[in-house]
Amino acid sequence: MKLSSVALRRVVLVSLGALLVMALVYVVMRSGPLAPTRVTVVQATEGRLTPALFGIGTVEARRSYLIGPTVAGRVRAVAVDVGDTVKAGQLLAEMDPVDLDERVAALDASVARAGSAVAAAEAQRHDAQARKELAAVNARRYVELGQQNFISAGAVEARLQEQASADAVVTAATANLAAARLDQQRLAAERGGLRRQRANVRLLAPADGVVTSRDAEPGSTVVAGQAALRLIEPSSLWVKVRLDQARSAGLAAGLPAQVVLRSNPGQALAGKVARVEAVSDSVTEERVAQVGFDQAPAGLSVGELAEVTLSLPATASAVLLPNAAIKRLQAQVGVWVIDDGTLRFAPVRIGQASLDGQVQILEGLKAGTTVIVHSEKDLGTHSRITVVGSLAGRQP
Repeated sequence: MKLSSVALRRVVLVSLGALLVMALVYVVMRSGPLAPTRVTVVQATEGRLTPALFGIGTVEARRSYLIGPTVAGRVRAVAVDVGDTVKAGQLLAEMDPVDLDERVAALDASVARAGSAVAAAEAQRHDAQARKELAAVNARRYVELGQQNFISAGAVEARLQEQASADAVVTAATANLAAARLDQQRLAAERGGLRRQRANVRLLAPADGVVTSRDAEPGSTVVAGQAALRLIEPSSLWVKVRLDQARSAGLAAGLPAQVVLRSNPGQALAGKVARVEAVSDSVTEERVAQVGFDQAPAGLSVGELAEVTLSLPATASAVLLPNAAIKRLQAQVGVWVIDDGTLRFAPVRIGQASLDGQVQILEGLKAGTTVIVHSEKDLGTHSRITVVGSLAGRQP
């Protein structure tokens, strides 16, 4: 009786041990390192993509002006402040003219004196011309009388000499008149240049715009070319956007755009690509485009960040997959496909992608094929898998 009890105990212990081993094997196969990899799948569909490009940009002014003097000087007055709206030709600031007014007055007097000199030279030339004509008449008469032997040859020669002298006087008077006129022109040109220099002392708005910066105050000294004020044309505001070079295929002027400003994230503003820069940024690997507004909003500020979405033409019909399904295996781009429960890697050739994560499959896959999108870990040809609805929680 005692031996039977021992044997029974052994049988029970062996059975319990076997159950524990089976439970351990079950746990290892279900949730341990030998458990099948949980994956989510999707059916490849056929359709058309509407590709888009996305980038971050800043609001800039296409036309901006740096207003400053053409010569060094001291600022006398500044008539506007930052934020003021100005009209073309409006006085913005004025430089101290120093002695320009006196120099202009002196040149006015010099020009007037040159005019008097021109008048005197013209009178001298008229007098010399009259003397020349009289000398010519006398010379002709004396020559005729000399031919008739009424006067001596010496008298004729004297009259011819008077005529030559009168000709020389006319030539000299003409030269003096030309010199006086040239001097008058020189002085007038100097006066014109000085008057333009005096006019440049007044800094005027070159176009309608808004003052964005006031860089000098009355009494401060600025050098030639230094900006005292900065002005922009609000109608010329656009967004300078940067786009990833790898995703910029199809970028061209005229593409429709949606611009969302950081100051108003709930409103998308319509626009289009005005210009694509010919030079890309080799450091950030980005292309640069300028996007204009169809209608610029009121109160738009320069330097504000904006999110820009560019719409490309719709693609031809093709197989579509989520971007997450695209994998890379041994330098090949492809997807993991489930055929009748068998796992295989199918190389594919991809096309364009949309911003919502859809990718165009040009070759290597048919519509309706079951494709793995996400997996717990990297897959291989002999991986054991189990399809789940989501990887967020552990399946029982």
